[in-house]
Parts: sequence; C-alpha cells; structure tokens
Amino acid sequence: MGALQLHIELQDIRPKVWRRVLVPETITLVHLHLVIQRAFQWGGHHLHEFEGADGQRYGTSDPDYDPPGSVRSERTRFTSAMVSGKLDYLHDFGDDWRHRIKLEKTLGPLPGMTLPQCVGGANAAPPDDCGGEPGYMDFVQAMSDPSHAEHDDMKAWIGRDAWDPAAFDLHEINTWLAEIKL
Repeated sequence: MGALQLHIELQDIRPKVWRRVLVPETITLVHLHLVIQRAFQWGGHHLHEFEGADGQRYGTSDPDYDPPGSVRSERTRFTSAMVSGKLDYLHDFGDDWRHRIKLEKTLGPLPGMTLPQCVGGANAAPPDDCGGEPGYMDFVQAMSDPSHAEHDDMKAWIGRDAWDPAAFDLHEINTWLAEIKL
C-alpha cells in the first residue's frame, strides 16, 4: 500500500503552526481527524468537520450540530474528499481552529515504516480551549511575562511554568501518533 504526504497548516495564526505527515493512501477522514489531533497534540474532545473546495462538508454524525448535506467522515476516504489538491479541517466549533490540508506527494510503499508518521513541522499548537486566535495571543502574552496580571492563572491552567510558542518536538508527536491504529 502506498502513502500520502500531507501538509497541514493552522490558519490565521502567527507564527505559522504546521505539520507534515505521512498517512496510508486509504485513510478515511475520521482517521485523518485522529492524525491531526495527535499531530497538533490536542485532546480530540471537540466537534470537527472537513470541507472540500467544492463546499461538501464531512463530519461525525451528530444531529444537533450537523449542517444540512454533511457526509459522514467514517465512510469517506481522504482521496475521495480531496478536490483541487486541498481540504479544510475545522477543529473546535467554539475556538474555530481552521486548518488547510494539502496533498504534497503520493508515495509508493514505505517498507518498515509505521504510519501515520510526522516528518516535519513548526511551532507549538495552541492549547485546547484557549479561546481561539485572540485567546491564544492573550495566553502567549501572559505566559511570556511573569509580571502579567494573568501569568500565574495561566500557568495553573496549563499546568506548566513556561510555554514556548516555537516549541516543536518531532519525537513526542510521533509518540502520540503511534497510539493510532490504522
């Protein structure tokens, strides 16, 4: 079985946060959702959807939230949903984290390599539930300034003494990805 090399970039945020991942060519959107969650080190407990360039929406069935015309992601392969070489992914309908997914390459079989695999990226993804782009910018500012009025509260909330928006640990991300059984 062959593999796909995907470039996944979080939109509307600076510095750019992106991941390059290798996935099986037969991956479904529901499994790609898991890959994105792990590659960006999110918890996976928020609603999500994919949207093709043709406007078709794909998601996990939820009658309270599904827009009319949504297609279930469990039955849809990435290659079927991909139109014009890109697909959008929305994570967390409250924080509104939008990602652009681009198919960079179609590869042949990769003997001895377990997929999915992250092979590149840059910068730390925002923590879950930080309030979208404006909340994340406030969070970074508070965490980078010990005299900031919210510094101690943010440290307690995130459970760390420091936050480095430029952090990217390929080994740690691949450890998270190894938990996915495709």
